[in-house]
Amino acid sequence: MVDLLIIAGEHSGDNHAAHLVRQLKERHPQMNICAIGGPALKAAGAQLLFDLTQHAVVGLVEALKHYPFFKDLLDWIVQWVRIYNPKAVCLVDFPGFNLMLAQRLYRAGLSLKSGGTVCICQYIAPQIWAWKAKRRFAIAKYVDHLGTIFPFEKAYFRDVNLDVQFVGHPLLEEKNPFRYDTHGPLLLLPGSRISAVKRVYPILAGAFRQLRALHPDLIAIIPTPNEEIHDYLRKHAEEGIFLSKLSEIRNGFSGALMSSGTASLQVALAGIPGVIAYRANPITFTVGKRLVKVPYLSIANILLNRPLYAECLQDISDQTSVVALQAEAILSSPELSRQKFLEGSQELYHLLSAQQVFTAADWLEQYC
Repeated sequence: MVDLLIIAGEHSGDNHAAHLVRQLKERHPQMNICAIGGPALKAAGAQLLFDLTQHAVVGLVEALKHYPFFKDLLDWIVQWVRIYNPKAVCLVDFPGFNLMLAQRLYRAGLSLKSGGTVCICQYIAPQIWAWKAKRRFAIAKYVDHLGTIFPFEKAYFRDVNLDVQFVGHPLLEEKNPFRYDTHGPLLLLPGSRISAVKRVYPILAGAFRQLRALHPDLIAIIPTPNEEIHDYLRKHAEEGIFLSKLSEIRNGFSGALMSSGTASLQVALAGIPGVIAYRANPITFTVGKRLVKVPYLSIANILLNRPLYAECLQDISDQTSVVALQAEAILSSPELSRQKFLEGSQELYHLLSAQQVFTAADWLEQYC
């Protein structure tokens, strides 16, 4: 019998879910956990049924292009759940796909809320405080239990009938791969999806070239999350930029040029100064600017409610040069920058650890 099926469609979700699996396996070695996720979940001890992280997409246009694939996968998962009847299904982030799956399981009569036997848990809530606030009604209808990673999120679900618990942010439990070193190289983080990397990397590489003209000894390191991204970056190698697996990084970093994803919060928690560059499909960007209700893209800036990290978006003139200019301000005043970002890091730790009652593993363990 299967105790738990985990669905994680992105590399960050794969890593967070893997941390949960390791904790559950330590407590219950015989627990049967299957996953539709990625290599981190497999390494943690889950039986990987399908690598969904190789098909992660972001944005309206990208999702529409891949709709037939995701529709077929949803049908397959529903059939798998019908046959193997896991005690619980844990949906990790990836809301566009996972909410459709929760709805399918409900309509198939498999979930608890539709009279079935499978408990549906959502770990890491969709950011309804930023956009698509009405999603809370769908979550309340199709999901049994919601574990949030930000303490303020609970309040956004108070008008719906849903069990919501703040379970702590996973980055506070996991070892941070990044640390600050005033003499270290630059850290480049173009993203964890190949489509995003192809848009953001040219901006970061161009900014690095401009910085290197001022600092000839400057080097940069890019931790690559998978082989596809590694191969792409290797083919577009720039002088002074080196590739590395995240697990092999040993040195600290003097600064970071990065996209606005989960890794940017790891950088912020490490107190590393940096600059954020964002570039999406033009249609996705235009629609997003109209719908998003928060003043920042970076979660660190959102949590702090101030622009600790400069955000250079694609609608500014000469985005590459602006990123380089912001980074040069950091590199030219390392002590001043360090103090500013260290204080930001301490604030973030305080915000993310407030009001926590139990861990995500404690929360999920109850249902599987």
